[in-house]
Amino acid sequence: MKDVTLGLVGVGRIGVMHANNVAALNDVMHPHGINVKLKLTDVAQEHARSVAAGLGAEFLTSVDELIDAGVDGLIIATGTGTHPDLIKAGVDAGIPVFCEKPVGVNVAESLPVLDYISEKGGTVQIGHQRRFDAGYLEAKRAFDAGELGWIHSLRATTGDMTPPPVEFLATSGGLFRDCSVHDFDILRWLTGREIVEVYARGSNNGDPAIGEVGDVDTALAVVTFDDGTLATVAATRYNGAGHDVRLEIQGSKGSLVVGLDEESALKSAEAGITFPAGSPYLTFAERFAAAYVSELAAFVELILGLRPNPCTPRDAVAASKVADAAQESLETGVPVRVAL
Repeated sequence: MKDVTLGLVGVGRIGVMHANNVAALNDVMHPHGINVKLKLTDVAQEHARSVAAGLGAEFLTSVDELIDAGVDGLIIATGTGTHPDLIKAGVDAGIPVFCEKPVGVNVAESLPVLDYISEKGGTVQIGHQRRFDAGYLEAKRAFDAGELGWIHSLRATTGDMTPPPVEFLATSGGLFRDCSVHDFDILRWLTGREIVEVYARGSNNGDPAIGEVGDVDTALAVVTFDDGTLATVAATRYNGAGHDVRLEIQGSKGSLVVGLDEESALKSAEAGITFPAGSPYLTFAERFAAAYVSELAAFVELILGLRPNPCTPRDAVAASKVADAAQESLETGVPVRVAL
């Protein structure tokens, strides 16, 4: 049995989820002869100690102490503003890094980090968990196999049931950057093509405080790919029916929908139709629970050299460039070309 020790920085909401998922990894990795251990740290030390104790993990008092403790990989689940320095710390230590998206607060801050990783020969996986969701993987397989023919339309939807705190929205960079960036990433990943132009509109009919901090609660973007294919990306903070993430792919031979299952947050208006009959997902953590575990399993495989990087920093920044263009279009009211 080979031991792999992961070091986790940050045990807020996302960090606690990752900590629990690391604990669950052994159910996945043990059959392959891999035993995963966890060490963690956070500036909120008492909370971090409690999380560590509950999981049988080791608590360290600082990032430097965590890295010096001999971890095989570093998981970064802290605030976005800390990502660049923590990524560099992991790269400098010569260990693979997993970092929640995005690489930096904006593209301009992220580009020097990409150069640093390249110059140092670092390995960094960015957390775009939808790439590990079973539905998206099947859609990717069908697309690559040519089963859908040529694609004429893609429609991506992300709807949170309730908005996050306004304090978060004040620093998130906007709905396109903190939410729709997942859709932009998955569209690039699925099609293998670049998005070259975005035209966006938004509205505010919910809490006025969202508009007061410069954000919108609902937005729609029309994106154009480099081969002329069109897609729409819709997002809202107020999807009261539940957490709704779907992707419709329509081609000349067939169509597929990702995210259409018994827990989908929608109802049919047609007589006699009871599908979906299940309780809707309430949050992204429920919707992508299995994908988050698979994402970390992929990171362990990356550490061991068993697979290529499933989501590079350059992939993540490419999606962020589209989000930046969408935000600019939202603010200016005109289509914006994406800086490739």
